[in-house]
Amino acid sequence: MFEDLITKVLNFLLTSGYFNITIGNVVMISVALILIYLAIKKEYEPLLLLPIGFGALLANMPLSGIAELGGFLYYIHHYLLETGIIPILIFIGIGAMTDFGPLLSSPKSFILGAAAQLGIFLAIMLAFSMGFSINEAGAIGIIGSADGPTTVYTAAKLAPHLLGPVAVAAYSYMSLVPIIQPPVIRALTTKKERTVRMPPLLREVSKREKLLFPIITTVIACLLVPTSTPLIGALMVGNLFRESGVTERLSKAAQNELINLSTILLGLGVGGTMKAESFLTVSTLMIIGIGAFAFATATAGGVLMGKFFYLATKGKFNPMIGAAGVSAVPMSARVVQKMAAKEDPENFLLMHAMGPNVAGVIGSAIVAGIIISFA
Repeated sequence: MFEDLITKVLNFLLTSGYFNITIGNVVMISVALILIYLAIKKEYEPLLLLPIGFGALLANMPLSGIAELGGFLYYIHHYLLETGIIPILIFIGIGAMTDFGPLLSSPKSFILGAAAQLGIFLAIMLAFSMGFSINEAGAIGIIGSADGPTTVYTAAKLAPHLLGPVAVAAYSYMSLVPIIQPPVIRALTTKKERTVRMPPLLREVSKREKLLFPIITTVIACLLVPTSTPLIGALMVGNLFRESGVTERLSKAAQNELINLSTILLGLGVGGTMKAESFLTVSTLMIIGIGAFAFATATAGGVLMGKFFYLATKGKFNPMIGAAGVSAVPMSARVVQKMAAKEDPENFLLMHAMGPNVAGVIGSAIVAGIIISFA
């Protein structure tokens, strides 16, 4: 009897995670803990890095099966992320939280938002030249959009096996926007350009314009790029909830319960893809490097277009505003304002920067549709 008990205890211990953990599991658990640390201690994108980190922690528990067939992380990934449902739900919430007023009051912001998409196409070419397939290159290049849900949606459609490293790279670099963008902006602008003061926004946008904008944008964008319909449609219906004035309950639900729940599921689902055997590869390191290149060149594209406006207006346009064309809302706009205030404490560019910032959200969704259509 006693020997049977000893045997059962030994069998239990031998089948526990302690006796089956691999070096890869240890490394990925360390990565997960770093993500959790950055989220809590440094407050880098905590709403996403925290669930992503904990999802990665769970996925690397040996023998748990939590990220395998039958585990709840598996079902989040395959039924909510790979289908694109979660990113679309998040876009509804983003639309409900977004004020397109600054964009409508300064239509040239559309051009700046479009210019900042340069990073996506340059990153695609770089990834393709490094040996990734065209679908994989598209999934990696979209990191340059600086838009998490768009990146997850595109990667899920084009290369779901790369969803983990692509999403982690995207959200990690988004959290580092205040670190990545300033050196690029300073390298491409002069002190004189950075100190240009901008007048107040030209006009107040009417309620009618705000109501018509999501409808007109949906029709134009979705007819032009049908594959962008899920993202554009979700973004614009959320914005219509906000602006209509008759769906306050829906607007608040989209801004709070819907986006909060979706964000939790997105983070856990992405973390669940970060299993050691699929994440610890050379391609992951390449993706992280290309992601940094995508962010930097996206910022550069916006700034260079800003410099064009500076020349066209004979020095009346601050080119730093172009850097906000990446769709990291509102971080990029805040970076521009902070840099402007550092050069001139009385220079206020935030509202000017918000225009291209929200234009970047629309632009990246359209570009994602274009990339998917070529797959």
